[in-house]
Amino acid sequence: MTSPGPHAGRTLEALGLAVAPRDSPLSYPGIWPAESGLLDGDLWLPLSRHTFEDRVPVLAVGSNACPAQLRHKMREYEVSSPIPLVRTRVTGLDVGVSAHVSAMGYMSASPFRAPGHTRELFVTWLDRVQLAAMDASEGVTAPAGSFDRLPLPDAGFRVETDSGERVDGVHLYVNRRGVLHDGTGTPRPHPGERAVIGELLAASARLRELFGTTPDEFSERARGDLRLCAAGTRVLAQEGWTTVSGLEKDTEGRRGVAPDDGAPSSPSP
Repeated sequence: MTSPGPHAGRTLEALGLAVAPRDSPLSYPGIWPAESGLLDGDLWLPLSRHTFEDRVPVLAVGSNACPAQLRHKMREYEVSSPIPLVRTRVTGLDVGVSAHVSAMGYMSASPFRAPGHTRELFVTWLDRVQLAAMDASEGVTAPAGSFDRLPLPDAGFRVETDSGERVDGVHLYVNRRGVLHDGTGTPRPHPGERAVIGELLAASARLRELFGTTPDEFSERARGDLRLCAAGTRVLAQEGWTTVSGLEKDTEGRRGVAPDDGAPSSPSP
């Protein structure tokens, strides 16, 4: 009889973390871990430290905090090095609905300014190769891409690990088209995929014409159809549902770049 390996029970599958929104769009933002950890291929391992000076801390506000989604993205760009994900308390931000229809078949998340508000989010600590892959997956390098990677402003924001360490130099992905508002001009929090799609379809006959009447129809039609998603994105703006995130004025002209720290490194767990 073969004895179990040293990481028996630490696979994403064993821990219930294996579903990626890229495979199951209506599961967006996917399942987040209960604690900080190291994504190493198919494994979710404990961490012995929560900051990594030779890496870039990037705040995850949506599916980038889902280990299965990160695994999916990194494999797409043939990146196999481990990624630390650290639970943090973030003050000054909340998570809204991106003002675009994603060709992945969901309405993605994007951060917005929320003075004094604190919530728990993950920070991914990325080496240069991982950061380049993540930027490409978010459309940062594409003129028509949906997101910019920007440094979090110093004033009004604070990021602390679950061990109490302050994290400086944090970057985040901000939607270029802004976020959806709640009817008063205030950015609305992301309520979950089925809820947000159902509300949008109920409120717009033009969206129903394009995407059907249910979240399942919406996701199925949107997935992989760039022209249809672009048309849906235009409808969001035409309906008057979009607003700025409140981050653009702080970060205009300061698109994030990785520090020149040499070759990528592998974090120790």
